[in-house]
Parts: sequence; structure tokens; C-alpha cells
Amino acid sequence: MVGKRTSSLTRTTKETDIRVELCLEGAGGGAIATGLGFADHMLTLMTFWAGFDLKLTCKGDLEVDAHHSLEDIGLSLGQALAEALGDKAGIARVASAKVPMDEALAEVVVDLSGRPYLVYADDLLPALIAGEEKDVWREFFKSLAQRAGMNLHIRYEYGKNGHHLLEAAFKALGLALRQAVQVTRTGVTSTKGSVD
Repeated sequence: MVGKRTSSLTRTTKETDIRVELCLEGAGGGAIATGLGFADHMLTLMTFWAGFDLKLTCKGDLEVDAHHSLEDIGLSLGQALAEALGDKAGIARVASAKVPMDEALAEVVVDLSGRPYLVYADDLLPALIAGEEKDVWREFFKSLAQRAGMNLHIRYEYGKNGHHLLEAAFKALGLALRQAVQVTRTGVTSTKGSVD
């Protein structure tokens, strides 16, 4: 029987001040305040569909733009996920999910392998979403994958509305993580006996 897998951390730089509390055996609740309403919405969706409990605050240099905040949130959340998973013994590790949002469809595939890699084709996203350039979301996902030690593949299959496309991706990420962190066996889920 696995105990509560949790993590708590702070990250402070000249650009951001971030606090994260993560519990993988949660109820899908959160208290998220990034200073960016759209980011709060996306992270709340991911948390709910993952079944995690997440408390996250970020005070960032939003007078510059959202880039530093979203990049550092990705780093902090990825680190919290890696720490909460511990040695990863028994986890399913690999999972995928497809989610529609009105006219949009996104697919997310994850492998909590310890080997970070991001595949992210954002050609369908409009240049601006909620007032920020679409590139900030690539930086978020890249940072998340890097610190979590996760293979993360996100494919926007079709859609026109940027909000809908990202919402589908965040819900799918939550669902995939929910499956991937489940303890379904004993030992490390790897034929070489080591995750990474």
C-alpha cells in the first residue's frame, strides 16, 4: 500500500517567487494563483482531471510578460511531481488521453520514464491566446517535462479556437497523468530495472 505521495517546495529568483504543494492522492482540488487568470484556469483543469490536490502561487514579473512565470511554474510543478513520485515503484508510468473541447481535439501521451523530452506541434494555435503569445505554452510544457523527467507528447489534432485547443490539452494531460501515476504493480516498471 502506497502512502500519500506529496511534495512541497519554493522557488525564488529575480523573476519569480513560486510556492507549490502537491498531493497525488487528492480529490482534484486546487488553490491556484499565478497572476494570470488563463493559466489559473488551465492548471485548475489539469489538477481536477488528474485527481491531484495542488496549491500553487506565483508572483512574477508580469510587467515584462508571462514568459518567466509560466516557464518557472512548469519547472516548479515538474519538480514537485518528480519528488511526489519518489522512486516510482509500481506506477503504470505510460498513459495517454484524447479530449475534445467543442470543435477542438487534443491528444496527450506521457511516459514518466525519467527521460525528459517534449514533442509539441502548435501549428494550429493562434499567435495570441488570452493576450499572450502562444510560445509561452511551449515553454511551460518544456519546463514541466524537463523537471518531471517525463516524455510528453502533445498533439492538437484539429480545432480553431486557441482557448479550446489548450483546454483540451490540459484536460488530456490531467487524465494521462492520473493513469500514469497509479500504482498497478510491484517493482520498477522497466525491463532494465531502472526508471531513466
